[in-house]
Amino acid sequence: MGTPPGAAGSGAVPPTRPAQAELPELRIELTPTTVVSTALATMDFTPVHHDPAAARAQGAPEIFLNILTTMGLVERYVTDWAGPRARIRGIDVRLGVPAYAGDTLVLRGTVTARDGGEVTVAVHGAVSIGDHATGTVRLTMPG
Repeated sequence: MGTPPGAAGSGAVPPTRPAQAELPELRIELTPTTVVSTALATMDFTPVHHDPAAARAQGAPEIFLNILTTMGLVERYVTDWAGPRARIRGIDVRLGVPAYAGDTLVLRGTVTARDGGEVTVAVHGAVSIGDHATGTVRLTMPG
């Protein structure tokens, strides 16, 4: 599902991240297996997330990510950058267009505020048809 941002050659994420304004971009290929497996992992059995015929019957061209998966991917994106000692304090994300199987979700982030050990990151997730998720993640990062 993509290489974690900030990962070293060994795949390890450093315990803390240096101060920076832009997070590295993360591209996630949304294969049908990814869409179905993440829906099942979140116990979302709604047919539009695993049955292409059901998705088409509802007017969608393909199966698409569920909300819990999107939220999990946003959290993963920020915590992979921040390191294993970071703690999420709040997430405020608005959903936009669906993220269909066969597309690529591109996550980008910018640090917008710092207050002591607390950092706010603006996150933007887009697919080929537009903005899928936009919002902020607030977290603490030990020095």
